[in-house]
Amino acid sequence: MRADLLIAEAAIELIPPELWRESDVVAYCTKRRKDVRWTLLDSSYHHRAMARLRERQKRGRPDLVHFILLEALGSPLNRAGLLQAHVHTRDGRWIRINPATRLPRVYERFKGLIEHLYRHGRVWSEDGTALLEMEVIGLKELLERLGPSRRVLLHEAGAVIDDEAIRRYASSGSVTIVVGGFPHGDFSPHVLELVDERVRVSDYRLDAWVAVSRALCLFERALLQP
Repeated sequence: MRADLLIAEAAIELIPPELWRESDVVAYCTKRRKDVRWTLLDSSYHHRAMARLRERQKRGRPDLVHFILLEALGSPLNRAGLLQAHVHTRDGRWIRINPATRLPRVYERFKGLIEHLYRHGRVWSEDGTALLEMEVIGLKELLERLGPSRRVLLHEAGAVIDDEAIRRYASSGSVTIVVGGFPHGDFSPHVLELVDERVRVSDYRLDAWVAVSRALCLFERALLQP
C-alpha cells in the first residue's frame, strides 16, 4: 500500500503586489535585504498589511506547513518508503517533496527554501537530486495525477477513524490523506467535493500537525507492525 499526504489550501504564497508598498512589508524586506517580489507572506510580520486581503484569516502561515512536513518526513511510515508528501498552495501550486528530504528545523531557513523554490522552481541537493519541485496545477488535476486512490479528508466533523477503516484503505492499494494547511475557517467547497470521505482521529479539536501525526501512527500500526 502507498499513502500520499496532501496539505491542501496551504497558507503559503508570495506577498501579493497590492501589499508591496505597505509600511510593515517595506520595513520587513528592507531590514532583511529581501526582494519583496520573492518574499513569503507571513502574518507574524505582515498582520496589519493583511487586513486588506480577502480571506486573510486563511493566509500567511507557512509555519503550519513547516510543522506538518517535519512530522510527516520524520515518520516511520516515510522512512519505510510508504509515504509521499505533497503541498498544494492556495495560489494553485503543487510542491512535490522528495521523501529523502531533510527540511531545515529553523523556520526562517524553511521560508528561505520555499522562497528559492518560488523563484527557481526546484531545490537541488549537493549531488544533483531534486528535493523540492514546484508546478502550477489545479487541485482536481493534481488528485487525478496521484492516481486512483481513496481520498480521505482529516476533518473535525468526520467519522472517527478506526482499525477497520485503515484495513479498508490498505486493501484499496493506495490512499490520499488530505489535511488543511490553513489556520482558521473551513475547506473551500471545491475541496470538499473532491474527497471520498471525512474522518477525524480524535474527539478533540487538534492542530493539523498533531492530527497528521496521529493519522500516520494508525497507518504505521497497520502496515509496519507484524
